[in-house]
Amino acid sequence: MRNRLRHALPLLAFAALAVSLAIGLGRDPSHVPSALIGDPVPEIVLPAVEHHGPSFTSTDFQGEATLVNVFASWCASCLDEHPLLMEISAAGTARVFGLAYRDDPAAASAWLDRHGNPYAATAVDIDGRGGVEWGVRGVPETFVVDAGGIIVYKHVGPITRDIWRDDMLPVITGAGS
Repeated sequence: MRNRLRHALPLLAFAALAVSLAIGLGRDPSHVPSALIGDPVPEIVLPAVEHHGPSFTSTDFQGEATLVNVFASWCASCLDEHPLLMEISAAGTARVFGLAYRDDPAAASAWLDRHGNPYAATAVDIDGRGGVEWGVRGVPETFVVDAGGIIVYKHVGPITRDIWRDDMLPVITGAGS
């Protein structure tokens, strides 16, 4: 009996590991739950990206729904989503703020000079502490903040047209009042 149990335990452990892995692989990585959903935006003060508008604080989120896009000059996926952010901003569909995460201020400014600036306000988070307050795990990430300054949605990864149309736009239009 002990011999059978000794051989069965590794098989049971392997089966449990396989089930856990299968559940994890079946999840959509862009839908990372955020502990901040339903909470007010963090009370942080970061410097603006030089030559690219003012910075922002928690009081700047009052009265209008806002996208907060976390980007970096060193991020290839950020460049992929950037033209769509330019369109969203130009169309006036949503106010867009940018947070340059773990970036050099001069590099972030040069990147925005080169690719265009869709942001009404930008902040640079040199050491990543501001990103920690926002619950950032990497770049790009985008948050929707409602007109009362409450975080109502988080998207991990680059925004595509489908994600904007199907997931984010309904949230931002519903968050505007």
